[in-house]
Amino acid sequence: MRLLGEILRESFGVSAESIEAALAVQREKGGRIGEILVQLRRIGESDLLNARSQQCGLEVVHTLPTDFAPFFVSHVPIGFLKKFKMVPVATPAESYIAVAEPFYFQQLDDLQRRIQWEGIKTVLTSPNEVFVAIHAAYNMTRQEVADQVMQDMDEDNPESILSEIEETSDLLDDTSDAPVIKLVNLVLSQAVRDSASDVHIESYKDRVKIRKRVDGILYDMYSPPRHVQGKLISRIKIMAKMDIAEKRLPQDGRIEIRIADKNIDIRVSTLPTSFGERVVMRLLDKSASLVPLTDLGFSAEDLDHFLKLIRAPHGIILVTGPTGSGKTTTLYSALGIINNPDINIITVEDPIEYQMQGISQVQVNPKIGLSFANGLRTIVRQDPDVILVGEIRDLETAEIAIQAALTGHLVFSTLHTNDAASAITRLIDMGVEPFLVSSAVNAILAQRLVRKICPYCREAYVPTDTFLEKVGLSPAEFAGRELYRGAGCAQCLQTGYKGRIGIFELMSLTPAMKGLILTTSDAGQIKEQALASRETGMMTLRQDGLRKVLSGQTTLEEVFRVT
Repeated sequence: MRLLGEILRESFGVSAESIEAALAVQREKGGRIGEILVQLRRIGESDLLNARSQQCGLEVVHTLPTDFAPFFVSHVPIGFLKKFKMVPVATPAESYIAVAEPFYFQQLDDLQRRIQWEGIKTVLTSPNEVFVAIHAAYNMTRQEVADQVMQDMDEDNPESILSEIEETSDLLDDTSDAPVIKLVNLVLSQAVRDSASDVHIESYKDRVKIRKRVDGILYDMYSPPRHVQGKLISRIKIMAKMDIAEKRLPQDGRIEIRIADKNIDIRVSTLPTSFGERVVMRLLDKSASLVPLTDLGFSAEDLDHFLKLIRAPHGIILVTGPTGSGKTTTLYSALGIINNPDINIITVEDPIEYQMQGISQVQVNPKIGLSFANGLRTIVRQDPDVILVGEIRDLETAEIAIQAALTGHLVFSTLHTNDAASAITRLIDMGVEPFLVSSAVNAILAQRLVRKICPYCREAYVPTDTFLEKVGLSPAEFAGRELYRGAGCAQCLQTGYKGRIGIFELMSLTPAMKGLILTTSDAGQIKEQALASRETGMMTLRQDGLRKVLSGQTTLEEVFRVT
């Protein structure tokens, strides 16, 4: 059998230097040569898959269906399929076993015998596709029993909840008979499968509503009867190590779970309402890799400009936008670019959303007096080169951050404002002196997240003049131009959108703008100056959004929804 490195070199143009670099990493840290080359960004995942196809002689399927018949779930343990990275796929058109590791011959034979599929075709796909298909199959069967779970809760003894506090290693492997535990596991596993960022449990007069937020939009999941509420919330409180007897005060807690190959950190918040407690769970995938700065959605000009800014020796770079607009992701992607052994990077955050090698990260803890201001004051004495402050919430934090910037440190932080110019006004309203703002702040990046058009059901259309006039655009500018939208398919939950991309407004503080800040804090005047500046050529959020509409990445409706 040919070596994978040889195939990559001959058929995919991978240089000998790239192979040698990957081998050096392999000798130091272990791992497989193909996956190391993907991590080093020398080849794409599809190239690796095609090379492995040549090596083992199997046909490649890049995308597995998720609506196939899950006939095997009662015969095959989910742990077996996940361990050996294989899944049977049966659709009306064809049937096959998809494998991510083609050399588990014995286990493949065992699976074929167990489901009576001897001699069936085998295809090669990526590990991620196998895991998605496995989750879809086992979650589909859970979807079918969801109503039964809620009915079973009528007969469930509340005391049984307290007897099952210990978590299993993987929620999908949990075989507990307690209906409330089944329901919580069902909700969390489906939320993770659909890449939800939050799960809401809301109490009303006669119903409990469970919803998930996917790509910034809330969707209904389940609506169990009112009497389920107490058991459901008690189960979540036990998992989050909260006081189940205290129902009159808000509480915060944390759950760590594993679902298949994903480690999920869940922040739990409860709030008393007139019809009982309401729960919101924020899901953070700790095993998710950092998004490269080049994949966030920056235009070529803004990316070049931002890369120069993050390599500055000192000053403050602020990222602004509402909660959930991707500010922390952008800052971490920036840290990933400048993170190297010869600089000292320290962060103070609430919560720590990404774990990064080579960076010291401090978790804010108000219960013991560790606030952003206290943490930042100590960090400055730790000889840092770069500091990341999760958020500037008050005058004290702002003043320490500015002093750090003025004394030779590069400071990254976030603010909640609507656009870049408003951040200047906000800092001055907090009580920071205008001369300090103009001296310390290098640039402000405002951003929003818009949903991307689903690549599986994307279609072209010509917008009507009526629609363009309604959103304030000139029909003449779009005459004869095709735009794109998603028709809706199983891959995107019939929404027409899959994933999100950023739209940006990058405002650098030129000397002219610094002079203007000394005389006024009016956001309108500051924005006009930024737009008129030849040095920066700032583009507004809406202008950047419209540019992404014309390039077929998102829709007009999305851009106007967020701007």
